[in-house]
Amino acid sequence: MTTEAEAARRHPIGALLRQWRRQRRISQLDLSIRAEVSARHLSFVETGRSRPSREMVLRLGESLDVPLREQNRMLLAAGYAPAYSEAPLDGPELEPLRGAVGAILAGHEPFPVVVVDRRWTLVDANAGVTVLLEGVDEELLAPPVNVLRVGLHPRGMAPRIANLGEWRAHLLDRLRREVEWSADPVLAELYRELRAYPCADPGPAPDASGAPELAVPMRLRHSLGDLALLSTVATFGTPVDITVSELRIESFLPADPATADLLRAALAGSAGGA
Repeated sequence: MTTEAEAARRHPIGALLRQWRRQRRISQLDLSIRAEVSARHLSFVETGRSRPSREMVLRLGESLDVPLREQNRMLLAAGYAPAYSEAPLDGPELEPLRGAVGAILAGHEPFPVVVVDRRWTLVDANAGVTVLLEGVDEELLAPPVNVLRVGLHPRGMAPRIANLGEWRAHLLDRLRREVEWSADPVLAELYRELRAYPCADPGPAPDASGAPELAVPMRLRHSLGDLALLSTVATFGTPVDITVSELRIESFLPADPATADLLRAALAGSAGGA
């Protein structure tokens, strides 16, 4: 009897397709409906009885919401050249992108903004981020900087986050969803690391007596005063380059007028000191 490992070696595209289908928790029938292909043909592709066309591989990858990086891997497994480029961020091809990102960073000041890659490694940031880093251990800020590690590490921002339990739960849930979507083992290991960090704050229970908040703010204790920050995430629409598809821009916007005033004062003081 042919084992699954042997089948993967003989028919790598079939094994990858089956892996992503299981990752998404959908049946062959459901995928065949999404991709507008017969369930019989899809079964043949998974078992190696039929070789999919290049167009079919891309259609199945898109139907499964497979990351562009992994769609390239599927194409290679099927014997085709990759469809998506991966330009270096500092290369000439992405100069317009760098200009757009720079404009976003500058336009949000004095409010903190970070740019991260698929594994939460810091790519760029604006001057407003210095407010968030007060008291963070220098070792955590040595490149490559992982933004989630800085946020939840006991020597990072965690001791100054007043609602650490609530904020930690929000970040871990977000990371868990990314692990499920990407199937990235590095992200899975990061999730296990962050979950192991100590946290004495279990997070507040839902309060039915008052008006619910529209979003979970990060409440940060700072030498200037207490800050309440809302996080928003932006990505580039319809990317056809892997590097572009994996970039995320996370902005921390004031949740109240007092925070906005404090952030403006902090940036003004920093500029004056310089």
